[in-house]
Amino acid sequence: MSATSTINDEIAALREVPGRIVAAWAGNDADAFAAACTEDATMILPGGVFVSGREAIREFFKAAYAGPYKGTRVTGEPISVKFIGSDAAVLVTQGGVLAPGETEVAPERAIRATWVLARQDGTWLITAYQNTPTAAAA
Repeated sequence: MSATSTINDEIAALREVPGRIVAAWAGNDADAFAAACTEDATMILPGGVFVSGREAIREFFKAAYAGPYKGTRVTGEPISVKFIGSDAAVLVTQGGVLAPGETEVAPERAIRATWVLARQDGTWLITAYQNTPTAAAA
């Protein structure tokens, strides 16, 4: 944390990161999604998906927004924040993918996610992301 900021300011800045992803997703904007990531970011998603690097994340979401995620939205609310250094933090969220017309996440699409965030040039970015379904597999 910088000397001029308070812990509450830092927590508020961390909590804005999921909001940037929600906005990018709502616009099906793979560029905005990738811009919220570090150059070497990684993503692990259900189904064995592993994506490494900002450009690969951008390409993954370009395809996803044109295919399986077309017309969907995403939601995620922070439930835990932990600083692991002055420029690193772990954020845990609860949310999921909203199908067109839904106002609440269906149990089969509900997730908890872990976001490892790094501050670069004063901005908090995703450097690693992983999510897990909260519903038990049938």
